[in-house]
Amino acid sequence: MMSLSFVIGTEPDKWLRRFDDRTQYGGIHSAASPDPVTQLLEDSADIALVRLPDSRIDGSPDLHVVRLYQESMGIALPKEHTLTLLDKLSDADLEGEICNYRIGNALELDIDELRSALQVVAANVGYVIAPRPLIKAMSGKLIEHRDFTSPTHVGQTCIALTWKKDRDAEDIQDFVGIAKGRKLNSSRQSGEKKLSAREKRLAKQQRREADKKSKVQRPKMGRKTKPRGRR
Repeated sequence: MMSLSFVIGTEPDKWLRRFDDRTQYGGIHSAASPDPVTQLLEDSADIALVRLPDSRIDGSPDLHVVRLYQESMGIALPKEHTLTLLDKLSDADLEGEICNYRIGNALELDIDELRSALQVVAANVGYVIAPRPLIKAMSGKLIEHRDFTSPTHVGQTCIALTWKKDRDAEDIQDFVGIAKGRKLNSSRQSGEKKLSAREKRLAKQQRREADKKSKVQRPKMGRKTKPRGRR
């Protein structure tokens, strides 16, 4: 069974369900991790869902990388803070506020440092700026998060799938295709589940019943007879 390590702040559940439903590989063993790259490099996972940039991945000749989507930037604030009345914040809104943690322009994150900073925010002190999906995943009931825009941030973090080139195989390719939005009837999906004879028979029966219901029964027309006149 293939194994997936996924970074905190991502939710691959729908891909896992589709992979299990559509293929015959036996599903995927998956687990969240603060550092899925280490899991991958140490062969504890076959494929990793990671947050980029990461210096261990960028430009590596031994890894395949498929970028999936970019993350929006967010800000974490104490639940009762007046700034939570706004839907989106910028640097201009933060004058006089205490910054506990802010992702830099290099966009690399320290999960442990971020977790500690969020605990300070939960204690009603300061703010944190990081990818919003990550803030959402790591925040408790005492923290609110909002979108954050800043001209000083020149890029966004990116979520990607990566795996070792020497582990490349049909199961990984099929999972990557599903994550990229490949449809069920795609000819590129190699491990597609095959129906048993019984499943085919039931499917055929269901199609027949559906066809019967869809047909409109026309009323039978009787033969018209001329009315009899008086003799």
